[in-house]
Amino acid sequence: MSAESKKAHNFIENLIEDAIAKGEHTGQVVTRFPPEPNGYLHVGHAKSICLNFGIAQRFGGICNLRFDDTNPEKENQEYIDAIKRDVEWLGYTWNGDVRYASDYFDALYYFAEELIMRGKAYVCALSAEEMAEYRGTLTEPGRNSPYRERPTDESLRLFRDMREGKFRGGELVLRAKIDMASPNMNMRDPILYRIRYAEHHQTGDRWCIYPMYDFTHPISDAMEGITHSLCTLEFEDHRPLYEWVLENITAPCEPRQIEFARLNLNYTITSKRKLKRLVDEHVVEGWDDPRMPTISGMRRRGYTPESLRTFCDMIGVNKAGGVVDMGMLEFAIREDLNTRAPRAMCVMRPLKVTLTNYPTDKTETLVLPVHPQNPDMGQREVTWSQTLYIDREDFAEEPPRKWKRLSPGKAVRLRGGYVMTCNDVVRDASGEIIELRCEYDPATLGVNPEGYKPKGVIHWVSESHSVECDINQYDRLFNHEFPDSDREADFLDHVNPESLVVLKGARVEQNLATPMTDLPYQFEREGYFFCDQELTAQAGKPVFNRTVTLRDSWGK
Repeated sequence: MSAESKKAHNFIENLIEDAIAKGEHTGQVVTRFPPEPNGYLHVGHAKSICLNFGIAQRFGGICNLRFDDTNPEKENQEYIDAIKRDVEWLGYTWNGDVRYASDYFDALYYFAEELIMRGKAYVCALSAEEMAEYRGTLTEPGRNSPYRERPTDESLRLFRDMREGKFRGGELVLRAKIDMASPNMNMRDPILYRIRYAEHHQTGDRWCIYPMYDFTHPISDAMEGITHSLCTLEFEDHRPLYEWVLENITAPCEPRQIEFARLNLNYTITSKRKLKRLVDEHVVEGWDDPRMPTISGMRRRGYTPESLRTFCDMIGVNKAGGVVDMGMLEFAIREDLNTRAPRAMCVMRPLKVTLTNYPTDKTETLVLPVHPQNPDMGQREVTWSQTLYIDREDFAEEPPRKWKRLSPGKAVRLRGGYVMTCNDVVRDASGEIIELRCEYDPATLGVNPEGYKPKGVIHWVSESHSVECDINQYDRLFNHEFPDSDREADFLDHVNPESLVVLKGARVEQNLATPMTDLPYQFEREGYFFCDQELTAQAGKPVFNRTVTLRDSWGK
């Protein structure tokens, strides 16, 4: 590594470097990414993925992928498969096989019995309501459960009976015996195990008791030899419990938990519960709807893994919470695509143009660059013919001041082609403009005309040498900067009604009859657009999703 590449990028890297320098950490750095398989990963998870795998890569270590699957009622294989795809798509490879918290259910049960036998846990029969009452408040200490001093042998027998299915769901729980007067609510005899009669996607019906996350998390880390357990800030108050568990069992190692600020993005929802509601109530078409902040949705919209990794690097890692502007994410997308995306012309709202002085049976092949700033990407061919299409928004019968496009009696250049002048406007019976009759200047291919100046440059396609396509113009899903902070309205009330505008019958260059599917195109003067393979197969013609506009026009 160069001196620059060795420089720490964030406070976590600083902590690890300091520990290595002081001899407090020796051996390999081992991290883990521990998603719950109860939904699809979102942009906030992308930050965690980049951090955990990035830390491991930086220090020559390894990162495990471990599913925290302790709540079978909300988990399924669909989410597991989606999460694995997302991690791989972002460009990361986990160490060894995929791991599951359920892999450690036997060990977790063993350690729970160990706590009971050490007098550190007991079986409690308080109802959920009673437990909440006994727990106290932020300003008042809790009260000991009447079952807190249950004899060890009795708690052990009852816990084993819980495992054997001898009690109803919710009838008994196993609780840690810590301190009901602790100012930290998480330390007031938290629940370690509860009864759940639910089929588990990995273990089937073998278990009817399931461990809580705060018990599972430190033990799973210890079982895997995790050295640095990186969590978002909401787990900071849980760290004393994390450490208490490891201190009171015969764990094979003691990982260090470090917290960092989660990603909060404006105009966005990242609560899995609320994202699921968007799906369940058909506000969006599914978890991978291109308007969703899920990694699968962003992938389908045309976001690139490189741009997401760049974005995560731009926002950094710190302990202070804050809100990141959506414009920063869109900036990262544009910066990546501007240098790599091939160019093409697409007429979104076609308006027919007839070149009255061009032969009906003649065509010309014009050669344009695939990328004007990157000659190595080669060239593309487009066909010039008598009948063309331009975008309706590029013509104004009564143009406003400083109009830089086509109008009656005025000339424009067609991108990569000739200059033409509009002579006549043709309307249908209802008065709608259906055709422009123009003359082209045959002396203007690649050179400026003599004696007059075109008003601007617009894009176009040939009628007979273009392909019909549909365009999904995606925009931000919410029109409120903080859609879930409005206490007087449901967050669904802030859904942007123009988050999806579908344009049927657009026309794109003939080269895109079979579009590439690994990168979006820059449709000149319009934005970046990605071929939706699933919708293209259904429609029998290309369907493009707008990835991002050419410029940040949201404020306008």
